Amino acid sequence: MRRRAFSACGTHLLSPPLCFSSSSHDTFHSKSQNFDALASFNRMLRMNPLPSIFDFNILLTSIAKTKHHSTVVSLSHRMDSFGILPDVYSLNILINSFCHLNRVDFAFSVLARILKLGFQPDNVTFTTLIRGLCFEDEIGDALHLFDKMIGEGFQPNVVTYATLMNGLCKVGNTSAAIRLLRSMEQGNCRANVVAYNTIIDSLCKDTQLAEALDLFSEMISVGITPDVFTYNSLIHGLCNLCEWKHVKTLLKEMVDRKVMPDVVTFTTMVDAFCKVGKITEAHDVVNTMIQRGIEPNVFTYNALMDGYCLQCKTDEAVKVFDMMVNKGCVPNVWSYNILINGYSKMQRIDKAMYLFKEMCRKELIPDVVTYNTLIQGLCHVGRLQDAIAVFHEMVSRGQIPDIVTYRIILDSLCKNRRLDEAMNLLKFIEGSNMDPDIQVYNIVIDGMCGAGEVEAARDLFSNLSSKGLHPNVWTYTIMINGFCRQGLLAEASKLFREMNQNGCSPNDCTYNLIARGFLQNNETLGATQLLEEMRAKGFSADVSTTTLLVEMLSNDRLNQSVKQNLSTFLK
Repeated sequence: MRRRAFSACGTHLLSPPLCFSSSSHDTFHSKSQNFDALASFNRMLRMNPLPSIFDFNILLTSIAKTKHHSTVVSLSHRMDSFGILPDVYSLNILINSFCHLNRVDFAFSVLARILKLGFQPDNVTFTTLIRGLCFEDEIGDALHLFDKMIGEGFQPNVVTYATLMNGLCKVGNTSAAIRLLRSMEQGNCRANVVAYNTIIDSLCKDTQLAEALDLFSEMISVGITPDVFTYNSLIHGLCNLCEWKHVKTLLKEMVDRKVMPDVVTFTTMVDAFCKVGKITEAHDVVNTMIQRGIEPNVFTYNALMDGYCLQCKTDEAVKVFDMMVNKGCVPNVWSYNILINGYSKMQRIDKAMYLFKEMCRKELIPDVVTYNTLIQGLCHVGRLQDAIAVFHEMVSRGQIPDIVTYRIILDSLCKNRRLDEAMNLLKFIEGSNMDPDIQVYNIVIDGMCGAGEVEAARDLFSNLSSKGLHPNVWTYTIMINGFCRQGLLAEASKLFREMNQNGCSPNDCTYNLIARGFLQNNETLGATQLLEEMRAKGFSADVSTTTLLVEMLSNDRLNQSVKQNLSTFLK
């Protein structure tokens, strides 16, 4: 694990660049307030004598609040060139900007400068650095810095603790966050609602509702009043577990404590009801929020639309979309993605294409999900060429395809027996900076087996380890099925046994496929052994296997003793 020391003698000095280039999203020139800030800065530099560092700090703070961190870095360097000596406050602003620009290494070089100038870093310095490390998932370094901070005699405050707790929860280490909370309580620092909220929210996301509710009771018992965020986290967790009665109880308690439900509270409930098909209840929640004077937002309407699409009622979802527009709520990209996905799944691809064109007319930029959904829909109805055309449009518009995009097209090429094109696409993916996953190779191996190219599929299967990949249960199942279809039962049986040896247990699909392979090749003894093993593992014959067994039992030419053995698997 990389360690970052901060004592004056141990700090690695990494000088920030003299000019930190603005990123594409840093658009302060388009903002009048930043025009004013930049103009003020230039006026200040022309003053004689120069204004104090306090005045410059006010200006830098105002720019940092608008999230134009590249500008902060650039102006800080201009101040240096004019000989304006910074203080800890201005250097803390610079550390914060570097952290937001994902350059924690430069932020640490600013810490080194603080020490070199003879200043003392403060809690803001360390908390900002810890937040920057946590944001980059460098939680080990963040914990090390926290320990060094205490070791050097600095006392973390509640913000420092809460920042580190948030970082721990973000990487799924909620138990460590709880230990930090206990450590905090044993010291001279009292936890606040933010600290408790951070852990409660993480516990709810981990479906540890009992622990979350215990912590909720604890915070109340120590005199910390829950806020709307606390209740929203708990309601979200309870909704995910369909604990509707508990949700109702918590809502009542929330109101009794004078904490008013907000749009997030109601939207969480709408989304949860829709996901389990309770559209009527979801509508009731929307009506309740409107009666309380809380206007549904785009996320509320999106949740309702998604609920209808999950029930294949996309036309009803469109009515919700129209209602949203009529109420002055502007649809976002996800609104269109939901409808496009709904129509694509219903194979009403022309409707999906119309919506795609409409969102482009309204200057909404389709994202990778939009394109993937549309490409998948086109492939599903057999319009591969149109799907490829949409793919080319996607690239021409500057939207970078992801691995899902390539999986969809590969799968369609293979299913349409266009194996040469699929192999060319695979080579392109392998040669790009995108790492193909096992699902990509499963698709291609399946395509090869389907085209009768079992030896080529075997070669690709054998070379997976050289690509840093391990076959999963579906890779084995596909390959075994390929062998069975070619009557290569010895190879299929050998690979089937290798699965367990390699720590990959066959599933019900694997058993059914290999059993059918043996049955179709009249290897009834081997099939019977496999079916017995399958039953012992707790699996049962699927529809295809059952149908095949029924057909074989009706075959007058089959030996009666064999029929008797096979009939036991239909009970």
